[in-house]
Amino acid sequence: MRKLASLPVLLATVTIVPTLVAQQPDTSARGAATVPASSPIVDPRAVQPERPTVATHAGTVAPGFIEIETGVEHDRIDPGATAVFTPTVLKIGVGTHAQLNLFGAVIRPAGSTVGVGDVGAGIKWRLADDVPVIGNFAVLPSIKLPTGSATAGRGTGTTDVSLLLISSHEFGGVAMDLNAGYTRRSGDGSVAPRDAMLWTASFGGNAVGRLGWVAECYGYPATSGPSGQASIVALLAGPTLLLRPWLAFDAGLIVPLTGPQPHAFYAGAVYNAGHL
Repeated sequence: MRKLASLPVLLATVTIVPTLVAQQPDTSARGAATVPASSPIVDPRAVQPERPTVATHAGTVAPGFIEIETGVEHDRIDPGATAVFTPTVLKIGVGTHAQLNLFGAVIRPAGSTVGVGDVGAGIKWRLADDVPVIGNFAVLPSIKLPTGSATAGRGTGTTDVSLLLISSHEFGGVAMDLNAGYTRRSGDGSVAPRDAMLWTASFGGNAVGRLGWVAECYGYPATSGPSGQASIVALLAGPTLLLRPWLAFDAGLIVPLTGPQPHAFYAGAVYNAGHL
């Protein structure tokens, strides 16, 4: 699985307030909707997809608005074993430059039963906009709690503290998001490595009409300890569809280049539910 074992990757229904407010200039919408980075005013209900890629962008949901991202991923561990999980994130704008993330998943590990996995929370802070070299820059500290069963394969049994660095750019209508992250876990390293890192380079843009595209290369450097594993490098790609300004869909494939990353396919949606 891609996100749950390292850096974070949950639900809302609210009324819609049709107002315009100043919000994040970074609208790296993974091909779902591209707005020029110089635009000072955008629709606060315009979706800000952080899926389907491992990477996230530096943008934040408008203050007081709420957005949900959810999907399903099917991993082919080997010809006789598969795993399925549903990465889900609830995003709440808590300021002009800050967003609260609540995340979790329902998981069916290979050879095990369906259940709830680990859950956690994080705050994305957008620290700079349109700065030379780093572009739009944000940090995302987060914590993951051991709510999923480690023995059933639905969690790590550890409390994880993570920090993700996010740099977003736009070049001629193509959004580029670069991430680097580090996770420190509790425990003795027997179930999950105590230290883990992540890097990503994600790209997205419009294709034709409401259709867009997304492509990413990501990697997890090798880890050490009793549960250490070889480094992973993989590619992710697929189409996106902006059905409405506040509703986007995605689907695609994940192909390993090296390491124990399974072949996988995914599908999901992002919905901005409006103002709290």
